[in-house]
Amino acid sequence: MIKNILEYFENTVKIKSNKIAVVDGDRKIVFAELAGKARSVGSAVFNKSGKAKKKPIAVFLPKSIESIIADIGIVYSGNAYMNLDIKTPLERISNILKLVEPLFIITDTKYKNMILQIFDPEKILDINDLIVENAEHQILLEHLETVIDTDPLCLINTSGSTGTPKSVVLNHRSFIDYTTWAIEKINLSEDEIFGSLAPIVFDHSSYELCLMMVHSCTMVIIPETYTIFPVKLLQYVADMNITYIFWVPTIMVNIANMDLLSKIPIPNVKMVWFAGEVFPTRQFNYWRNHLPNAIFVNLYGPTEVTVDCAYYIVDREIFDNEPIPIGYPCRNTDIIILNTNNTLITEPNIEGELCVRGSSLAMGYYNNPEKTAAVFVQNPLNTAYPELIYRTGDIVFINEFGELVYKGRNDSLIKHMGKRIELGEIEHIILNTLHLLKNGCAIYDAIKKEIVFFYEADSKYSAAELRKAISKMLPNYMIPTKFIWMKILPRNTNGKIDRLKLKESIVDNV
Repeated sequence: MIKNILEYFENTVKIKSNKIAVVDGDRKIVFAELAGKARSVGSAVFNKSGKAKKKPIAVFLPKSIESIIADIGIVYSGNAYMNLDIKTPLERISNILKLVEPLFIITDTKYKNMILQIFDPEKILDINDLIVENAEHQILLEHLETVIDTDPLCLINTSGSTGTPKSVVLNHRSFIDYTTWAIEKINLSEDEIFGSLAPIVFDHSSYELCLMMVHSCTMVIIPETYTIFPVKLLQYVADMNITYIFWVPTIMVNIANMDLLSKIPIPNVKMVWFAGEVFPTRQFNYWRNHLPNAIFVNLYGPTEVTVDCAYYIVDREIFDNEPIPIGYPCRNTDIIILNTNNTLITEPNIEGELCVRGSSLAMGYYNNPEKTAAVFVQNPLNTAYPELIYRTGDIVFINEFGELVYKGRNDSLIKHMGKRIELGEIEHIILNTLHLLKNGCAIYDAIKKEIVFFYEADSKYSAAELRKAISKMLPNYMIPTKFIWMKILPRNTNGKIDRLKLKESIVDNV
């Protein structure tokens, strides 16, 4: 019985040692070399940590062969990796580090000076120094005998309402379960060449890492800048003979709107997965019409349930005015729909909150028992024994085909540009940390896919001035697209800002 992801990887290395594992620009690395370098990192970390186990170790590198070596090396050491975004403001990264307190941060010479500003120099390790050490392979494997499937594999940081991101702890079992399900259910071939576009901090990126380790698929790292140059992106997919993509819909919508698939065919792509946000059906149908032989899969799931917990293989006609279903639960996952009285909903077309139980559930939020207890709760349908469910806050219903359909959020947590964002964190940073404005409210325009910030002030500020100040604290994807000045924000009867009225004002102006 497989206990941890590296048992799969060791087998892959034995039978596919000379196969290309990762392509990164002009560089390539085969499985044998990747394993050797990762073991070197694992050995160094193992020794420097005093043989620590199950501790978080951060990686501050761009998505690259080196970051993959670092991640796998950390797993070899018996610990959990936590990838950090090199483009995120240091203030936000500092908040993450204060919460998680990783044993070390692995980086390189280029990024070391950045992280030195906010972290103990004695705990910053250069990836190049770690790789040159000799790996104690047998000792590592003996150490890994004690790593079981419920030990943490990685930490993924998500947006938090108080200005400090939450670090979701995901274990070996959940990734093994999801990865092997994907391989078997969708019939993924070991010869797949997948175009990896997900940022290193995404759970999708960790899934792709596991897919490569488990199934010997080749990962082609697509240059991140290509997301804003869709012509280059498609040409790269064609040139690299990519067969499988797992992307955020925003990128695919842009390609559809520009009719680029008519000009740049990608005939080798046989598998198209998408997740992270709603894919408008008209643009989806454009993709489906241009890739008639490809399998299209819509996936749904917050980070707290390990990549995705529901899937829909699009095997029927979906009309432009019809939402694409999120379908059915993945293996070892049960989805229950609860109404406000915690009663199970089984009838079609009745909305309720999507809740999840099963192997996919995260272990909780690192060093954050209060937030963990708020959403990982006892199953109200089961009073006989302890059984946790995760309350997603997402509203769904069952359609006439028996398929799950996503309706929207029941709180301020949104999906924007494929990333989960707490609107409350944006408000907290602008109002309470930067003290830029008297009052304000962040609203998401789901139609235009824009974050709109309404604010109170004695006079109007320029959007450029506000963005410049906010960019010191928040990553670009969290900076509001529009700023709307109001002398007084509308209030409801209890004196709170009338968010519904503000949201309606956006809709009225469409």
